[in-house]
Amino acid sequence: MYINGFRGRFGVEPICAVLTEHGLKIAPSTYYAHLACPVSPAVLDEAYLVNALVTLHRANFGVYGVRKMWHLMAREGFEVGRDQVARLMRIGRVTGPVRGRHRTRTTFRDPSAPRHPDLVNRNWAGPSRPDQLWVADFSYVWTVAGFVYVSFVTDVYSRRILGWRVSASKETSLVSAALQQTLFTRRRTESRSRQPD
Repeated sequence: MYINGFRGRFGVEPICAVLTEHGLKIAPSTYYAHLACPVSPAVLDEAYLVNALVTLHRANFGVYGVRKMWHLMAREGFEVGRDQVARLMRIGRVTGPVRGRHRTRTTFRDPSAPRHPDLVNRNWAGPSRPDQLWVADFSYVWTVAGFVYVSFVTDVYSRRILGWRVSASKETSLVSAALQQTLFTRRRTESRSRQPD
């Protein structure tokens, strides 16, 4: 548009040379090719739609996928179909959150490692009082700061977590600290129950 407005006064080549000097590289051949094959109204409308979609996507923190963007575009007065919104998002290179793409692997199975036996035969209803059976678990949890590893010990009868620890690394001390807390919790409970009234 700018070249069209001033080409009669300055000429196409000098305008392109000045624009190139200022960081906007446009060759005269590009301008003439554009004149030979102008942008159709449909392509221009699509470009405006992509621009509007990208603006709305950014205004909503970039977390909307196709379905939510389709509803949002309709609320904003754009008459577009769901498949068209998906195509416009591909053109604008915007996506919603993708669940399950990035997985953290905490263990690598070693087929040659010994398998420890199940000493309680998964008899979770077996204990008739507290402290007959404790079970421990080790897992990971996503937090705002990233993945952290969690170890805890649970009393099967009461379903109470007796000891737990959280760490940024999966080391032996994480598990042993949870067990130490469990033993401390039970000693403290026993000492309170022995105190006279």
